[in-house]
Amino acid sequence: MIIYPAIDLRGGKCVRLLQGDYDQTTVYSDSPVEMAKKWESCGAKWLHVVDLDGARQEASNRAVICEIAKALSIPVQTGGGIRTMADIEELLKGGLSRVILGTVAVQNPDFVAEAVAKYGDKIAVGIDAKDGYAAISGWEEVSRWKAVDLALTMKEKGVKHIIYTDIATDGMLKGPNLAAMTEMAKAFGPGVIASGGVGKTSDLVSLTKTGVSGAIVGKAIYTGSVDLTEALSVIGGDDVC
Repeated sequence: MIIYPAIDLRGGKCVRLLQGDYDQTTVYSDSPVEMAKKWESCGAKWLHVVDLDGARQEASNRAVICEIAKALSIPVQTGGGIRTMADIEELLKGGLSRVILGTVAVQNPDFVAEAVAKYGDKIAVGIDAKDGYAAISGWEEVSRWKAVDLALTMKEKGVKHIIYTDIATDGMLKGPNLAAMTEMAKAFGPGVIASGGVGKTSDLVSLTKTGVSGAIVGKAIYTGSVDLTEALSVIGGDDVC
């Protein structure tokens, strides 16, 4: 299982939200590039970057995101506000290895198929679930799509990677929703990356038993409740997800 340290960007700074609430923002660094280098130096094989401003279509942190990608030797995936082919091309040309489609996947599944046809496994889909239903627009709206049904539709469109976030556990450090992750991994198969709730290394160990191929760790590595180097040594993994 691959561990993906997370960098969430708002106003060009490295922040974390609590359960996706933009009014509960904690700033952890004014230099996202240096933070990214820190996680790479710990042994991370991938980095996960989210453009929180882009997710709400308020602004864009793409210049910083591309700067991060070019500064690292490991691959970087990013999501938030990516809704057109031009957005995808800009980020891939900027050095990103994988882009994550969120809101647009819910609103226009055929666009995802078009993107996958052109870019293959450089395209992933982010599914953020609230009470089992996919949320969009920076988690501020809940769609009529059940998360698992959306995942299966994305699989039909050729998507190989799903980033599955349980909003209720995000930023709480109280453990991931293991039942939801197991259900998603069973339905979608290989390529599910779990996000939300990791508060200690044992949570990552528990996730390895759900069938997911990767796990995103955010707040826990910033507060120190998870030591990234230690977690990487415990979990191991490969670089296929």
